Amino acid sequence: MLAKKPSWLREPSPPGIRWPRFNWRSRLHSSLAFCVFSLLVCGYWLFAPADITPFANPTTFEDYLQYNNGAHPIDELIRDAHDQHRRVLRDASPDLDTAAARYRERRGRHPPPGFDAWFKYAQDHNATVIESFFDRIEKDIAPYWALDPEQTALRASTWLNTVRVRNGVAKGVGPIKKWAPPWQQLWTDLIDEAGPYLPDVDMPFNYLDESRLLVPWDVMEGLMRIERDGRSMKDPKQVTSEYSGLHAVDSARGQIQMYEPKWLTKNFWDAVRATCPPKSASRNVKQFGALWERPEFPDRDQHFQHKGYVRNFTATMDVCTQPHMRGLHAAMIEPGAMLTSDELIPLFGGCKLMSNNEILIPGAMYLADSARFRVTGTPKYSIANSWSVPWNKKQDRAVWRGLSSGGNTTEENWTHLQRMRAVEMFDGSVVADAEASGVPGKTFDLPSSARYPHLMKARGGNLGSWIKDLSDVGFTQLTCLDGTDEQCGYMRETFPKASQISFSKYFDYKFLPDIDGNSFSGRFRSFLQSTSLPIKSTIYAEWHDDRLRPWLHFVPMDNTQQDLYGILDYFTGDSKGDKAAQLIAEQGAVWAAQVLRREDMLLYTWRVLLEWARVCDLKRHDLGFVGDLLS
Repeated sequence: MLAKKPSWLREPSPPGIRWPRFNWRSRLHSSLAFCVFSLLVCGYWLFAPADITPFANPTTFEDYLQYNNGAHPIDELIRDAHDQHRRVLRDASPDLDTAAARYRERRGRHPPPGFDAWFKYAQDHNATVIESFFDRIEKDIAPYWALDPEQTALRASTWLNTVRVRNGVAKGVGPIKKWAPPWQQLWTDLIDEAGPYLPDVDMPFNYLDESRLLVPWDVMEGLMRIERDGRSMKDPKQVTSEYSGLHAVDSARGQIQMYEPKWLTKNFWDAVRATCPPKSASRNVKQFGALWERPEFPDRDQHFQHKGYVRNFTATMDVCTQPHMRGLHAAMIEPGAMLTSDELIPLFGGCKLMSNNEILIPGAMYLADSARFRVTGTPKYSIANSWSVPWNKKQDRAVWRGLSSGGNTTEENWTHLQRMRAVEMFDGSVVADAEASGVPGKTFDLPSSARYPHLMKARGGNLGSWIKDLSDVGFTQLTCLDGTDEQCGYMRETFPKASQISFSKYFDYKFLPDIDGNSFSGRFRSFLQSTSLPIKSTIYAEWHDDRLRPWLHFVPMDNTQQDLYGILDYFTGDSKGDKAAQLIAEQGAVWAAQVLRREDMLLYTWRVLLEWARVCDLKRHDLGFVGDLLS
């Protein structure tokens, strides 16, 4: 029934198209190491079979409730998460008519043509269809309604790397460098599964780890205003369900070169803050200049926190409200590659900053299966292995291994970077010295009694020994602008080399911290699928954000990581905390098996492409699905 999948095409670059230049010395060191390590540790874990369910009797909220006495701020956050999730589940669409009606109510226009086939696939594959799960698509596509559809379609079709759908078959187009991971083929294979039900469409994508588009706030406001003013619900009798196709685009493509905007290659923070609202906290704050000095941390709760802990996880990603992040994350200080445009062009990617303007799709890393894309020698893992260790048999410890990646690390800036901060905070000896001397670590500040009274009452004076017993965290390799281990000697005293741990062994531990690298962490889906507890900090938005509930499916952590010790204290302090950790770990695994399957990633991408094909169509204002209204 479905079209045959095309082979991985390695086509020469069309005339006039070239790969942009950037610092290949640092890029090759960090990118190759990151790709090899990521594929090594993720392997089969990133491809979960759809018919597997974790276990028969996961811990329920009622099991936990008997322990919850409301004495700790996290008690309230867990209760609120449960209540919010329960309300969201009431909005699941049981049939096509309901799904279409909820689309119109939430979007203010008819669904795109092909919505009925999309929903049938969802029903046939037991997908949970809740309209709010697709809010990100509307946000991403909306500004393109203000652009000329013909020009948008041409620019999409001539981009360097594109997944092209024609006559129901998906084909990856564009040159692939030898160092490049197989993202093009992974996305092509996914899209090809829906190919027979898709209109002709081009999906240009970003091959870099780093996101690319930073359109200034005033420009975006103008585009969004045009989109809002043009949104309408046409009379169903005036709506057409036939896309125009891309015949004109295909005829013109060979006569024009790829549109390449002016690329910004330095001062990334300045480009980011230009995307912020005029009265936002970060808009007029200049780049952090004193990188040789210690990083600066906020001394009070941010607007997204509740008594020291994250209440609004989405807001933690918004650097426009957090000027301190300009000196606390590698992406803001010196990203591994900066090829950024302040112009809105067609571009898709697996993650982005809240300030970025790419269109999100599931990260290709999540689509990798061991049989085709595993590095030679990588052990094959069964997804069931992560459920093989019962909670009460897991070690009461946190585990993390990885590279010191995240950006162009130098002797001047390394103390400001997120992975270095996390690893040093898990070093019990460093923490003990800081507590005894009153002198903070190189990368972090100790928590204060004012912000974390429960923690300091329980652990004050003994933080170092407690963290030492709790931690199995370290770098397996140092990477920096100059190369790897030997060239990064200025960090070796702080970060001794840690032994490798098989990824399957991670799930012998209860706590799985997850920290950004060069971009999003490809481990997160695997962690969610496991019955260990993910503790997540990130500044990157992903496709799944609207369907995950912090404090019910994972534990959110602020990007400053100042709440790390408080989080660990709560979950290790007593039987209540342990039961709460078990609840979140097991409920997260159950939910991931329901809404983070390959089928769910296909449905999300399919829906994106239906919307994208419509916005690139000359008769886009007349296109829609109205079969439910005319039947």
